[in-house]
Amino acid sequence: MRAIACVSTLIMGLLPGAICKSAIAQVQSDATTNTIVTPSGNHFTITDGTAKGNNLFHSFSNFSVPTDGSATFDLVNTPNITNIFSRVTGGSISTIDGLIQTLNNHHPVSLFLINPNGIVFGQNASLNISGSFVGTTANSIKFADGVEFSAINSAAKPLLTMTVPIGLQMGQNPASIQVQGTGHNLDTLSSFSPVIRNPSSTKLQVQSGKTLALVGGNISLDGATLSAQTSQIELGSLGGAGLVSLVPITQGYKLEYEQGQSFADIKLAQKSLLDVSGFNSGSVQLQGRNIGFTDGSLILSQNYGVLPGGNINLQASAAIAIIGTTPDAKVRSWIRGEALGTGDSANISIITPRLTIKEGSGIATVTFGTAKGGNIQIQAADIEVSGFSPLNPTGATAISTSAHATGAAGDIMVNGNNLLVSGGATLLSATFGSGSTGQVMIRNQNTTVMGENPFGLSSNIGITTFSDGNARDLRLDTGKLQILNGGIIGSSALFVGNGGNVQINASDAIAISGRGSSNNSNIGSSVVRFSPQIREIFGLPDILTANAGNVTITTPKLTLTDGGTVTVTSQGTGNAGNLQIISDQIQLKNQALIQAQTESGNGGDISLQVRDLLLIRDRSQITSTAQGNGNGGNITINSPIIFGWKNSDIIANAVQGQGGNININTQGIFGLEYRSQLTPENDISASSQFGVNGTVNVHNIGVDPNSALVELPANVTDPSQQIAAGCADTSGSSFVAIGRGGVPQNPTQEVRSDRTWSDMRDISAYRKTAEVMTQTPPFPAVLIQANSWHRNTQGKIELVAAKSSTQMQQPLTCAAIPKS
Repeated sequence: MRAIACVSTLIMGLLPGAICKSAIAQVQSDATTNTIVTPSGNHFTITDGTAKGNNLFHSFSNFSVPTDGSATFDLVNTPNITNIFSRVTGGSISTIDGLIQTLNNHHPVSLFLINPNGIVFGQNASLNISGSFVGTTANSIKFADGVEFSAINSAAKPLLTMTVPIGLQMGQNPASIQVQGTGHNLDTLSSFSPVIRNPSSTKLQVQSGKTLALVGGNISLDGATLSAQTSQIELGSLGGAGLVSLVPITQGYKLEYEQGQSFADIKLAQKSLLDVSGFNSGSVQLQGRNIGFTDGSLILSQNYGVLPGGNINLQASAAIAIIGTTPDAKVRSWIRGEALGTGDSANISIITPRLTIKEGSGIATVTFGTAKGGNIQIQAADIEVSGFSPLNPTGATAISTSAHATGAAGDIMVNGNNLLVSGGATLLSATFGSGSTGQVMIRNQNTTVMGENPFGLSSNIGITTFSDGNARDLRLDTGKLQILNGGIIGSSALFVGNGGNVQINASDAIAISGRGSSNNSNIGSSVVRFSPQIREIFGLPDILTANAGNVTITTPKLTLTDGGTVTVTSQGTGNAGNLQIISDQIQLKNQALIQAQTESGNGGDISLQVRDLLLIRDRSQITSTAQGNGNGGNITINSPIIFGWKNSDIIANAVQGQGGNININTQGIFGLEYRSQLTPENDISASSQFGVNGTVNVHNIGVDPNSALVELPANVTDPSQQIAAGCADTSGSSFVAIGRGGVPQNPTQEVRSDRTWSDMRDISAYRKTAEVMTQTPPFPAVLIQANSWHRNTQGKIELVAAKSSTQMQQPLTCAAIPKS
């Protein structure tokens, strides 16, 4: 045994200088508290001690329990106590590989084991006590009256108290706590069925309704099982001095930490399990710097009762990582709450600067009955949900809430800075029964959804109904949103339950680009008929009657490229939802698509409210169409400039139903023209192949040059009658600069503030209402000497004078003479 303990301690790497002391594997009193230890082989009976009221104090120089051994606190002489405080003062590690138990007590008894040098629980360690168990590497325990029971300063006889404990005083460098085991024996039929709780061959367990707490430096669980049915499990990993408060609760104690406390690491590996399942499930709280789950390690809370399950809270000052599955890929590294009765499942709360979930692991709450599923709330600056299990490509990494009967799924709330969902991972609330999904609400600065896994499952953020339950709403408030290479954000209905609404607000921009093997990058709400392979996996029918939900997008800039899509669509007999986009600028390039479409129901309406520019190019489309007997949806576009290029279209067509109506309000539309049917050009079409065509109305809301025209009179006015009398004065000359009258100096310059010239004189007196004509006064007679003669037609002779070359017409006057 001695050699085994030495080797064990060397492997642990804990305090090599104290290895031989730890290896003694004895329980020995230090004679400061009247503790009596009676050994019998590997079994040690502990009696007496110092009792104060309900408290019993023990002090040991060594406290280790060998394999197949035991340490029994026999309370035959102190049967009425409720708390046992045991300290280890000899500087050795406590190696527990056997049984710790209490006997002959009249009341449930809680046990505190305090060893500042470290505690190791081997795979054979077990507890059989009637109250809570607190194992800690604190220096001391403090009480309400100020008394401190110290494991560091034990030279003097301790002052003891009958008051309640209030906290654990940690030292500057708290020692580690390790728990070993053979790993849990959990099993699952699928991710959609309850976890099967087969008993673990090794575990630390407290009675129902009590607390199992480990508080120290680094805490490592390797194949360990900690069980506290309907109770409380507390793991606190401290990296420096501070007080950890013990707050009494119904289930024993809850730990609270000081502001600014330094923390250390918590690791769960090799199928470790924290289990608080039971009739009214218990609570779990982990507090550390880095918290990690690997190899199918998990927290499990199955609630069989009628009351809501306790909460699962994880808080890390640096990071939380949940990675991988068990070697057979049946059990994920998980944080999981299940409701199997009428009581709600556990709520899950995670607070950390960075959260990483990958390689098929997950966080989930599930209801299998009438109860409500628990909520998942995450506050993390950086969140990565990525990939799948290499052992099972269908086992996508997931944050999810789900309902499988009449109860509703829980909500998902995510707050942070950066969120990445990639490699086929999912952030999802779903229903497989008549209960509704939960809401999905995300608020952060940057969101990226990209890629798919080898099985063709896309990375997605969504709400989905697989049965007759309705999907609730999805809301994303972000700065910048990117959906790439087949990623999806949206709502889906896969049977008869209606799809939920999707609302996305991006204060910076939204970019949707690329395709996956099975779908385009997409924001949408849809009723979808998956491939036969996927329908078989999820047990989905071929008949779809659900209606799709609505989609609302608000962002300054929306860019869709390389097949990027925004859609409301129904591939069944239900209706497509409505689609509204409010943006300063919308650009569709290279087969991008804004779509509202149904196979046999009515196409949804599309409303685009654009402040600056709508650009459609390279075979892109805005379309609201219906197949079968459905009517095409309506399209309303308000944009100052609309530009269509390279076979891009705006379509509201139908087959047998009525084509939809297209209403466009713009100051300028370029490249697009109305056509009765689609062509290789840029078309606006609202036709029906066998039904009634829709209408296309384009309203140019710019300045209409025809609106200011005045009809001119048919009769031409003599301009000479519009001139004042003074205009005949030719006594002098003048030059008047009237400016440009509002005309810019050249087409590239703005209009200057030059005032136009206008004649402000009143000349109404010179205007006549009657019709006027011009009258020229006769020339005065001029006597000219005759210089020839001729005979006229009457045979008479007349003297004739030649015309004078100096004869001139007198100038006209400005007076107008009425026509007689």
